[in-house]
Amino acid sequence: MTDRPDPRLARRMRRAIRRLPRRQREVFCAVRYDDLSYAQIAKRTGLSATQVEALFADALASFVRTIDAEPRHWWRFW
Repeated sequence: MTDRPDPRLARRMRRAIRRLPRRQREVFCAVRYDDLSYAQIAKRTGLSATQVEALFADALASFVRTIDAEPRHWWRFW
């Protein structure tokens, strides 16, 4: 096993994060990359910890749906 992730998966992950709404993306990145607690994110954003938790749950669900979705090619839109 290598330390480097599959480049196609990494690209899909970056795209999935970019597609999240701004607030969800902010919370998702704070939890996953900055390793902040819901309380810390709530203090930073002015939201309640419950709102942060709900935003993270929605972001995670959207992220997983986007990652699991089959890539669509332009010719399949017709």
